[in-house]
Amino acid sequence: MLKKVIVLTMILLMIIGMSTVYATTGEEVLNSDQAAEIVSMKESSKAKVQDYIEKYGSTPYGVAAYILNILRIYSIPCCFIGIAVGSIYQYVLGIRKLDTRDKGFALIVTFVTILLICQVLPLIFAIVVNFWRG
Repeated sequence: MLKKVIVLTMILLMIIGMSTVYATTGEEVLNSDQAAEIVSMKESSKAKVQDYIEKYGSTPYGVAAYILNILRIYSIPCCFIGIAVGSIYQYVLGIRKLDTRDKGFALIVTFVTILLICQVLPLIFAIVVNFWRG
């Protein structure tokens, strides 16, 4: 009975959430503000890469530093989501099953390790490139 109520509620929410999507032509997309925003994002990222290239003195080192910086920024929310999922496995679902509890603990340890590596790697790269390079 409860499953039927949940399924009917989900179907009702899907029907209410439906909306009509209209196709646009290529000219409307090119004339919109979104295209200008994408171009400005591309130019700003190119400028950032050029700044890193000037800072590190060569193109490969500058591009690697830029990629590591982006990795450092985007790893934080991804790892927090992974830690949250691991916590749910360990503390909520793992109450009844020990293998699920161990899986949650392994997920937490894995994502904390990935987070630490992604946060420390750009610092190590900067130290090695700037101070140990000839």
